[in-house]
Amino acid sequence: MMKRVTQIVASVLVGAFLLSGCGESTSSKGEVKLELFSNKPENISTYNKIIEKFEQQHPDINVELYAPPSAETVLRTRLVKEDMPDILSIAGSALYGELADAGMLKDYSGTEMLENVQPSYVDMINQLVPGNNEGTYGIPYATNANAVIYNKELMDELGLQVPKTWDDFIEALETAEEEGVTPIYFTLKDAWTGMIPWNAVAGVLQPNNFAGKKSSGEASFQKDYQEVTDKMLQLLDYGLNDNFQYGYNDGNNAFANGEALFYFQGNWAIPELKKVNPDVELGTFAMPVTNDPEKNDLVSGVDVMLTALKDSEHPKEARQFIEFMTQEENAKLYIEEQYAFSALKGVKQEDEILSGLQGKIANDEITSFPDHYYPSGMQAANLIQAFFIEKDTDAFLKKMDREWEKVEIR
Repeated sequence: MMKRVTQIVASVLVGAFLLSGCGESTSSKGEVKLELFSNKPENISTYNKIIEKFEQQHPDINVELYAPPSAETVLRTRLVKEDMPDILSIAGSALYGELADAGMLKDYSGTEMLENVQPSYVDMINQLVPGNNEGTYGIPYATNANAVIYNKELMDELGLQVPKTWDDFIEALETAEEEGVTPIYFTLKDAWTGMIPWNAVAGVLQPNNFAGKKSSGEASFQKDYQEVTDKMLQLLDYGLNDNFQYGYNDGNNAFANGEALFYFQGNWAIPELKKVNPDVELGTFAMPVTNDPEKNDLVSGVDVMLTALKDSEHPKEARQFIEFMTQEENAKLYIEEQYAFSALKGVKQEDEILSGLQGKIANDEITSFPDHYYPSGMQAANLIQAFFIEKDTDAFLKKMDREWEKVEIR
C-alpha cells in the first residue's frame, strides 16, 4: 500500500504547504472529534448548518470542517505525513480513483446508502478506479452539470425557443448575431472555462468508454475527436471579438447584466450570477450537440462524494455522519443552497432556473465529464486552450494522443 501512496504523492508540488497534525481525536471529556475535509470552499456555510444539526443530535461527536484553497494539493501533501482526515467530501475525479486504488477508502458495496444512489453516478465513480476493482469506495452525494445558461429576456426579445438540435442551436446563434446581440460570452482567459463546452460536445460525441479504449489502443483523439474539434471551432465564431481577453469573473458580471444570450457554465455559476444581478432572469438547457434530440444527453458528474478513510479511528461515528448527510431533508438543503443536483434517488432540484437540466437527470439522460477520465498529468485544459487560439486541428489531436501516452508511460 505504501508504494501506491508514494505514487500518489509524487505529483505534489515542490514546496507545497505542509500542515500540522490533526491532534487528538478524542477530547478529555470523551467527545469524539471527526475531521471533515471538503474540496469546495463554496459549500462551507451549508456544511456548517448540517454539522450543527448533526451535533445537536450527537452531542458526543464534534465534526470539524476543513475546506482549504487548493484542496487537492493540500490533501496530497497530507498523505506524505500520513495525516488523513476521517471523512472526505471530494469530487468524483482522478484523485478519488487513486485513493481507492491505494486501498485507503471504505468500501460501500452492498450498503443501504449506496442502494439509494442513482446507478449512473455509481457507474461513473467505479470507472475512475483503475484495474478490475469491484468495490465502490464513496457515496455520490451532489452532482453538477454542464449547461447552456440563457438570458430569458433576450430569448423572448429575439423570439427564440430553447433549441433541441444542433441546427436549431446554430440558427439561434445566427439570429442573435444578426440582431446585434453577442451570441456566446466566452471567458477563455481562464483555461478551465473552455472545458465546459468541450465536455458538453465531447461527452455526447466520443465513443463509449473512450478512456479505456484509448489506453488499450482501440481509440484515439485523432480517430474519434474530429467532429468534436470541428464543432468547437464553429462555436468560437459566435463569441466575442477576443474570447481570450475575459475570465470567469468578467463573464459573470457581463452575462448577469445582459451582455450576451448564452453562457457556457455549470449550475455552480448560478449563485454567482445572482449575486451580481438578483433580478436577472435565467434558464438552462443541455447543449444539443447532435440533430437527434434523443442522443443529446446532459453532461453531469459527481461534484461531491462522501467517503470515510478505511483506517479511521472512528468508523462508527464517520458512518453516522455520512448517513445523516444522506437523509432526504439534509440532501435537499444542500442542493437548494448550492444550486446543485442530488445523486440520491427521489431528491429533486426544484428551482425553476434549473428545470431544463433536472428533467434530463430525472430521466437518466446523462453522460459523464470526459475530462474526468483524462490522465490528470496531461493538463488537458491548457492544451485545449492552446487549440482554441491556434486552431490547428491535426497538430492538436496528435498532441492530445501524445500527451496521454506520455503520462501513461511514466
